[in-house]
Formats: sequence, structure tokens, C-alpha cells
Amino acid sequence: MRYGKEHKLETRQRIIESAGRRFKRDGIDGSGVATLMKDAGLTNGAFYAHFESKEDLVATAVAEQLHGQREWLTSFEPGRAGIEAMVRAYLSPEHRDNPEEGYPSAALLDEMSRCADSTKQAYTDSLLGIIDDIAVRLAPHDPPSARIRVLGVYALMVGTLQLSRTLADRHLADDVLEQGIRNALAALDAVPPN
Repeated sequence: MRYGKEHKLETRQRIIESAGRRFKRDGIDGSGVATLMKDAGLTNGAFYAHFESKEDLVATAVAEQLHGQREWLTSFEPGRAGIEAMVRAYLSPEHRDNPEEGYPSAALLDEMSRCADSTKQAYTDSLLGIIDDIAVRLAPHDPPSARIRVLGVYALMVGTLQLSRTLADRHLADDVLEQGIRNALAALDAVPPN
């Protein structure tokens, strides 16, 4: 049976979404094509009708996940209060404890460094969109002036979340998140206002 173009696009999107969750939960290397397709409710044979390779799916899924993070950013009010709420939500126990429902950087950064250049480029392009969106909030009259500072704060937040996820002592893991929030906000506040 032949399916229409709309069905193929819906199927592709289902694969991308389920792969994004699986990658964040089990890692890129820990997620084989068979498992990814099973998660999407499909057979292995359908994979190559949608993607050239697993690497193609990884690049697409990570870019899609970061696009979702950009949309999430728009849910916060403008200005300093919105930035603080964003930092607190990112560095929350809920985000830490549910990586498959969170955003890809903290879950996949170590594996992204070993991906193909095209996947790294897809990640970089999508990440810089997020960074620039935050920079606009922080320095609306001159966003480029805040870009590298925001990138550094984002790196701090990703590392904080990764460390908190790794610690066996939950009390210590919570303390790391709280200190990460304080550090991130202090660094963001150090950006000169426009």
C-alpha cells in the first residue's frame, strides 16, 4: 500500500520525536536503529525511507529538540524576571530527573563532540539560535554584545545539570542545582545593560 506525502511526513516526525526522547534517555550510541524504529511503532525497513543514516537522524532530532527549546523560551516573560525563571526551570530537579523530556545539551553534549561535522554544525546552528534569543532579552539594543557571555552561562548551566544528574547524593545534587542558579544569574547580571 502506498501512503500519501502527508502520512510520510507524519511518520518522519514521529521517528524524530521518539528518537529525540530515546537519545536523551539512553544516549546516541546506546540507541540502535532497531530500537528507535520500534519506539516509533515501525519496522527497521522503514528507516531508510526517511533518513540516509543514523547520523542523519541524530542531526535532525537534535536540531528539532533545540528548536523545541527555542519555543520553550518564548513562554517566559521578557526582561530579567523571564531570564531568571528560565534559568530556574532549566536547573530544576524536574529537568534533571527527566532527561528524556528535557533539552538535549546536558544529555548529549559528550556524544555530540564525537558526531560527524554535519551533526555538529546542525547542533551549533540550532544552539546559537537559542543563545541569540537569550542575548536579545538580556541586551535588547545590542544583542551581539551579550552573545559570548550568554554562551558561557549556557555552558555553566549544561555542566551544572550534567553534574547534578551524576551525583548519587540527592541532597548534594540539589545543592549543586541551587548553586548553579546563583552562579548563572550572577554571570548574566554582569552583562552591562544597554
